[in-house]
Amino acid sequence: MKQIQQGAEAIIYQDNNKAIKERISKSYRLPILDKKLRKSRTKAEAKIINKLQSIIPVPKILETDNQQTIEMEFIDGKKLSEHLEQLDWKSICKKLAENLTKLHNQDLIHGDLTTSNMIFKDDLVYLIDFGLGFHSHKIEDKAVDLHLLKQALDAKHFSIFPEAFNIILKNYKANQHNLIIKRIDTIEKRGRYRH
Repeated sequence: MKQIQQGAEAIIYQDNNKAIKERISKSYRLPILDKKLRKSRTKAEAKIINKLQSIIPVPKILETDNQQTIEMEFIDGKKLSEHLEQLDWKSICKKLAENLTKLHNQDLIHGDLTTSNMIFKDDLVYLIDFGLGFHSHKIEDKAVDLHLLKQALDAKHFSIFPEAFNIILKNYKANQHNLIIKRIDTIEKRGRYRH
């Protein structure tokens, strides 16, 4: 078993064709609160991924202890944060927009929509890491998801950013998508003038 990633919330290990996500204990939190938070976030993430199984490409959950560990299928593909520009990125952006449409139409928010949490395999765009995911029907939350993606593309993929994001917006057809897209501008203005 080898460690393949470490984030603020969890360590990811690979064991052959399994990815094992282990939520890290935080010493600055009261132990009882820490245990409760890790448990609730682990359960919520597993539930969201299970719900999405038949809707968009996500890893299959193999097992969870509903406490701090989720075992899932290891998606052996190309992480888009490292490979997007070298692939057929226009087609990938279109597929991504279709996935986001389906995700938001289920009133599910990813919460950390960056290309680090997207893997391209067998002509599919897999969304991974729903550790910050949650349920919401709010236009604001869906717009924030897209705003995060826009920022991630601008920061990491600036050479293709404007066109890539335009392709995503053009192919994003979620319920109330016009209102969601308009809200992105509001969110950006709020951020710009928050001094």
